[in-house]
Amino acid sequence: MIEVDTHEDMQQYVGKELGSSDWLLIDQARIDAFAAVSGDYNWIHVDTDRASRELPGGKTIAHGLLTLSLLAFLGRDTYKVRKRKRAVNYGSNRVRFTHPVPCGSRIRLHRALAAYEAVQGGARLTFDNRIEIEGVARPAMLAETISIVYSSEE
Repeated sequence: MIEVDTHEDMQQYVGKELGSSDWLLIDQARIDAFAAVSGDYNWIHVDTDRASRELPGGKTIAHGLLTLSLLAFLGRDTYKVRKRKRAVNYGSNRVRFTHPVPCGSRIRLHRALAAYEAVQGGARLTFDNRIEIEGVARPAMLAETISIVYSSEE
């Protein structure tokens, strides 16, 4: 994990890896909870009996949007700006779900800082994110995301 005092200090990390998160288990309870919140009850996510018969590996798979939604949680392990007022999600430029995440898998985030742009009161940080599945060569997800970190002096 990278720790800096101010958002300006992040400039030195453009083009560099910031770090990796801890592993996170994607179990059926998490998948079911996401289905309940999102309303996406597609059988490939929630029907364990049918998945055991019809899906490769015999397991349900996590929603791609569940994986995307975990970036904020997993990202907290990759960098910290100590002197900041707040940070907000500014959006995504590109998201690709490149491999399904089977139930029972563990995932983690690898994050690099792709760009730094000063904005009024803070900085816009663009990240390259890669979600890895333990034991699988192909990543589960690739995403370019943007956050704005506001200075504590704002």
